[in-house]
Amino acid sequence: MAKYSKRHPEATEKNQEEAIKIARGIQKQGQTKEQTKLIAQGIQKGIEQYKKQHKSKARDLNKQLKSLERSKENAVDPETIETILVKQHWLPWVLLAISWLIFGFVQI
Repeated sequence: MAKYSKRHPEATEKNQEEAIKIARGIQKQGQTKEQTKLIAQGIQKGIEQYKKQHKSKARDLNKQLKSLERSKENAVDPETIETILVKQHWLPWVLLAISWLIFGFVQI
């Protein structure tokens, strides 16, 4: 279950204030308060819808970026695997030869 509600009351109050400011800014002479309120409500709905679309686009972009990062992490270059294997291959033989030489000098 979700811990937080999907609606944020402080965000809607902020949107209402912005919408009222915009509606008063474009208010025509002779326009009633009811008409201004209706315009402000329409602007508020537009702001909320824009923010929802922006959030969904950001989520989609974030998902795409994460999937690209995962694919880059999972994809390993075959040349690097070969070089790693070659580098690990000679080390045990060199250590074996050194240990034989040391044992040979110690017994003499």
